[in-house]
Amino acid sequence: MTVGLVIVSHSSKIAEGVVELAGQMAPNVLIVPAGGTADSPPRIGTSLEKVQKGLVEADQGDGVVVLTDLGSAVMTAEMTLEFLAQDARSRIRLPRAALVEGAVAAAVRAQSGGTVDEVAAEAEAAVVSIDPESLEPFVSHGAAAPGIPVPADKPRGTPVRGAWTIRNKMGLHARPAAVIARALTDLDAEVTINGVDGKSVMLLMSLALGAGSELQAEATGPQARAAIDYIGREVEDGFGEL
Repeated sequence: MTVGLVIVSHSSKIAEGVVELAGQMAPNVLIVPAGGTADSPPRIGTSLEKVQKGLVEADQGDGVVVLTDLGSAVMTAEMTLEFLAQDARSRIRLPRAALVEGAVAAAVRAQSGGTVDEVAAEAEAAVVSIDPESLEPFVSHGAAAPGIPVPADKPRGTPVRGAWTIRNKMGLHARPAAVIARALTDLDAEVTINGVDGKSVMLLMSLALGAGSELQAEATGPQARAAIDYIGREVEDGFGEL
């Protein structure tokens, strides 16, 4: 079983779209939309009843992370938690995270077997920018989600490096970014790809590496060679799209 997700939006179409997008990255994660009012058809707004049903459906025993869009959606989610028994409430997290970026990052972490706290932290730490320079503080200084301490630096050892030209037409888009991030999460290695954390699907997507771009990877740690070999195989295979 994995941690489930509930997507709370003022729009039923937005909630369903986020579920569809995040589901492409994490096919084994239960992601439930809870968007719009309880009317038929739903209007713009939020529904306590929909959120309650979503929590029940998504809670398969490993916990639930709730992602919201606007302030009143947060209030609806918080009100829903107040009606739950303590045992059920203790398995639910309501992180402060961007809806789309947080949902994708959380889904990928849940797919790789993360705990409810790890999935929530991944959602809060999700960062995307179309301006590479604005990523620098997060990449170089290891920013963590609010309340999550930054771990002390570990001995790096001798880095293992590789560089390849991206061959597939769509490049490093959402699906291969998620696949790579999931696989690297399972390896005992610190990996960067073109200067960003190779285990962060959102940062990989922010690179916008298209066909013909050079992908450069560096890894340290006990499984550094395995990480570099894996990335190389994926790039040379066109991420399975050739």
